[in-house]
Amino acid sequence: MNELARIGYVAQRTPLPSDAQGALMRIVEQHRSGYVVHDGKNTRAAKALPKLRHHVGDASERPCVGDWCLVAERGCELIIERILPRFSTLVRGAAGETQARQALAANIDHVLIVTGLDRDFNVRRIERYLTLVSGSGVRPTLVLTKADKELAAAALRDEVAAIAPGVTLHLVNAKSADSCAALAAQLLPGETAVLVGSSGAGKSTLTNTLLGAASQATGSVREADGRGRHTTVSRALLPLPGGACLIDTPGLREIKLTGDEDVADSFDDIAALAAACRFRDCQHEREPDCAVRKALDAGELDNARFQSYQKLSAEVARAGETVLARQARKAYAAEMSRAMRDVTRRKR
Repeated sequence: MNELARIGYVAQRTPLPSDAQGALMRIVEQHRSGYVVHDGKNTRAAKALPKLRHHVGDASERPCVGDWCLVAERGCELIIERILPRFSTLVRGAAGETQARQALAANIDHVLIVTGLDRDFNVRRIERYLTLVSGSGVRPTLVLTKADKELAAAALRDEVAAIAPGVTLHLVNAKSADSCAALAAQLLPGETAVLVGSSGAGKSTLTNTLLGAASQATGSVREADGRGRHTTVSRALLPLPGGACLIDTPGLREIKLTGDEDVADSFDDIAALAAACRFRDCQHEREPDCAVRKALDAGELDNARFQSYQKLSAEVARAGETVLARQARKAYAAEMSRAMRDVTRRKR
C-alpha cells in the first residue's frame, strides 16, 4: 500500500472490500479506446468490463479518472472488473439536449477553478463553476492566472473575491513556481485536486509548474477572441512532488448543471436577503415586502449578479426534473403559445 500512497491512496477513505479480488489500481487516464491504470509504480493500458460502461444506473457511474478499481489479468489484457465506492465525484450535465450526466473526476479533495485574466475573464462563468462544484461536496479554490500580463490584476481579484467570500483565491503567474507556491502548499499529501476551466486559461501551464516539469502540452490563445486551443485532449492524473495528485482536464465548452447543486452555496448574499422576505416562496418579482427587491432598488445588490442567480436557479430546477415533469412543462408551454397565437388572430 505504500506505493499506492504516491497516487493518493488513503485506506480510511477507500477501504479494500473483504471480498476483493484482483490488484488495486487507480485510473489515471481515460480515452475513447480505454483507460490507463496506475499501481503506484507503473502505468498500464486497461479495458473495463462492459457492465461497468453500459449497464449502470447513471452515466456518471462509469469508470473515470480518479477511480480506485480492482484489476485482473486476462490473457494479454488488463481488465477493470470492479470500481470501489467513491467518496466524492465532480459531475456535470452531459453536453447537448439530454438529461445524462458525466463524471469529470472521482475521489477528489479540491476543485481548482482556473480563469485567465485576459479575455477568458468572466465573473458570471465563475459563478456557474462555483454552483457546479456545490453539487460535489468538494472544496472549490479559485485560481486567477496570467497575473503578470494584466495591469488591473488586483482589481479583478477583488471583483472575484466579492462574489465568492470564504472561497480560497490565488492570483498567480502560472509559469512561476514562486507565484504558485501558496497554491502548491494547499495541496497536501494524499489529496487529489482537479483543474477545470476554459481552453487557454492556463491549466496545463499551471500543471507543469506544480509538477516542476513540462509534462503537459501547452498552447497560445487566439488573438481574435482570446480563446485557447485544446492542448489537453483527455483527463490525466499526475502525482505531484509534494505527495498530492493533480488531474488536468480539457477545457469545458459547456458547464451544464445536473440538478444536484445548491445555488444558495454560491450566492449566500442573496440567500440571506431571501430569508428576510415576507413569503418563504418569494420569487423576488412583485411580491410585497421582498427583501431582495428592496436591496436591488437601493443599489445594495448588483442586478447582474441577481440575474445570474435567477438563471442558475431555474437551470438547476429544470435539470432536476423527472421525465414526466419535463414533458408536462413543455406541453404547458406549447399550450400557452397556441393560446397566445389564437388571441393574436382574434384581435386581427
